[in-house]
Amino acid sequence: MPAGHVHGADSVAPRAALSVGASAILEASVAIPGVHDRTLAEGYITQPMVMAQLSALQSRFIADLTLNFEGITLDRGELNAGMYGEGYVDRRHPHTLLHEIAATGMFGSGLSRFSVSAGKGFVPFGTDDPMSRPFVKYPVNHHLAQLLERAFVGASFRSGHVGLEVASFNGDEPQSAYDMPNWDRFADSWSARVTGYQGGLEVQGSVAHVESPEQPRGGGLDHRKLSGSVRYQSGNGYGLVEFAKTKELDGATTAFTFNSALAEGSFTRNAVTFALRAERTERPEEERLVNVFRTPRPHSDLSILGRTRWDVLSIAASRSYVIRRMGAVAPFVEVSTQRPRAIVRPTVFEPAQFYGAERLWSFSAGARLGLGMRHSRMGRYGTATSHQMHSMKKADDHSNMDME
Repeated sequence: MPAGHVHGADSVAPRAALSVGASAILEASVAIPGVHDRTLAEGYITQPMVMAQLSALQSRFIADLTLNFEGITLDRGELNAGMYGEGYVDRRHPHTLLHEIAATGMFGSGLSRFSVSAGKGFVPFGTDDPMSRPFVKYPVNHHLAQLLERAFVGASFRSGHVGLEVASFNGDEPQSAYDMPNWDRFADSWSARVTGYQGGLEVQGSVAHVESPEQPRGGGLDHRKLSGSVRYQSGNGYGLVEFAKTKELDGATTAFTFNSALAEGSFTRNAVTFALRAERTERPEEERLVNVFRTPRPHSDLSILGRTRWDVLSIAASRSYVIRRMGAVAPFVEVSTQRPRAIVRPTVFEPAQFYGAERLWSFSAGARLGLGMRHSRMGRYGTATSHQMHSMKKADDHSNMDME
């Protein structure tokens, strides 16, 4: 809802715009087998979110808010073979209620601009949150390739085709869907990302030092993370190739190393979007509770029983229908096959024995629902967001016209 813009001989009145939206996914999933040679069939409301963005002072101030209600609809986790983290395994954990609240100030003009951001949300590391990518099911590498839901302060600078982002944040991961960052841990971790831009092409490299993410009081294994990716988007096509590595350190000694490689892409033809993803990711195997989809939180670093490599191939198709220019419904189907293998033998955790098969399958169908604004690129703020850079350029051009 933009405020009025007044033209004057000597000044230009600021404009403000508020955009709001909501989205959710209705989903049914079947895992063959899930665990212990059993077929599991479940249904969910996943990724239920309310979003708002305020843009003011001719796009020089941006405020983002995202509320995520998975703590209500997804408390047991979503069937997602290979996915792990925050006490869930082979299920995707619910994200926190206050998923994102961040404020950004934009400065500069012409080819060189910089911005300062602060709040709770995404830190500059790795690739976009899978929530804004073509598949409903998350890749196994989510906790290797992204860092989110941290209290952070950061800055970004962009000159022409090159951008730099840096941030300081709390290392601890959320303990539950309603957890908040531990403020006594704030600024114990940092990350940096460099991105090259050329048309629809983005090439990024990033590094992060995360202190004791699994132990909220500190003193656990520290993570040293690396990421590199190439992303392309133009018209109806999208593609991403990424590599990620996480080292878990006890002081200066490397205790474990986990690697990931992923390639995915999609194209749209006759309003139907087809997507393909291939992934190879290594994950830790931790002790499990009586509920075999859960692990102790916080876990003991000594509870890692081994490492498993997951090879995953997924395909998807969806069709979007616009409803009165305000919202959209997009029915979808996804099929995925996974093959987990122990990296080191002998091993305490033997995947084929645990799951009941050497190759696993999952089938999902449902519909994405959206109303109002869409959060198209989760994971970047300020000058790292092409949309905000474009908005500032339009504002500058408009101001120049008014002054003339």
